Amino acid sequence: MEPRRLGVLDVGSNTVHLLVVDARPGARPWPTYSYKTDLRLAELLDDAGRVKSAASERLIRTISTCLQVAEDQGVEQLLAFATSALREAKNGAELLRRVRKATGVDLVVLSGADEAKLTFLAARRWYGWSAGRLLVLDIGGGSLEIAAGEHEYPDVTISLPLGAGRVTRERLEGQDPPAPDRLHKVRKEIRQEIARAIGEVLRGGPPGRGVATSKTFRQLARITGAAPSSDGPYIPRVLHRVDLDEWLAKLSTMSGAERAALPGVSPTRAPQLLAGALVADAVLHLLDLEQVDICPWALREGVILRRLDQLADSG
Repeated sequence: MEPRRLGVLDVGSNTVHLLVVDARPGARPWPTYSYKTDLRLAELLDDAGRVKSAASERLIRTISTCLQVAEDQGVEQLLAFATSALREAKNGAELLRRVRKATGVDLVVLSGADEAKLTFLAARRWYGWSAGRLLVLDIGGGSLEIAAGEHEYPDVTISLPLGAGRVTRERLEGQDPPAPDRLHKVRKEIRQEIARAIGEVLRGGPPGRGVATSKTFRQLARITGAAPSSDGPYIPRVLHRVDLDEWLAKLSTMSGAERAALPGVSPTRAPQLLAGALVADAVLHLLDLEQVDICPWALREGVILRRLDQLADSG
């Protein structure tokens, strides 16, 4: 089968990201172009949990721009999906209809379980069967996904409302850096919420490999000494729990501006880094992981791989 140029449009809580790849069944998807905009959709909700009208218009304009970029790049098929921000917005269904009418794009809203499942698929394909039982962690803007299993798809999926952006907005807003007593309270709440949900993961037995995806984990690995992204995807990158413990103590006393000066941390993501570190530290401790490998593939690649499998099945 000849390669096809596919586009994946990811409407997330933080960014709208178009990834263009050349792909065919049985071959590694090859990224050719990336376009992203920091829309911060999750921050543009009103008090009733509805996406504001102005934000809706911005989303439609952004998707229209992505469509033009996809056309310019010769994309044959666009796979468009949205995650927690639209999944939880009170007017999410209405906004999906507006997007479809204005742009022709039919956004598929993924459940938390879908996110975990497709991210797991990407990690499994990256590391292969020799990795044994995989445990995959992903901290997005709105949610934390955990998946575990021995096969192509996980037998356990968990999605918790503990994304780095959400924890920042709902629990750490207004103090930069937060007071020690507030930080302690948030740390306690996060650990209790994760602990209530992970029994099924622990009963499945120890993982052969712990894997982490997402911008948050990549940034945490980078500030603890991992190679920069400019070195390419094939350089092994690891986040060690002992290093994260040390850096969490540092991050808790730093302002957002000071965090933005750290290697690999962008100014737009710096305000969320402390919350992300709190969640990452909690899940590594509660799952008794000494380290996690940083996987360069995640949800977008999982969407692509599933589509390639469908093309192969259809002949």
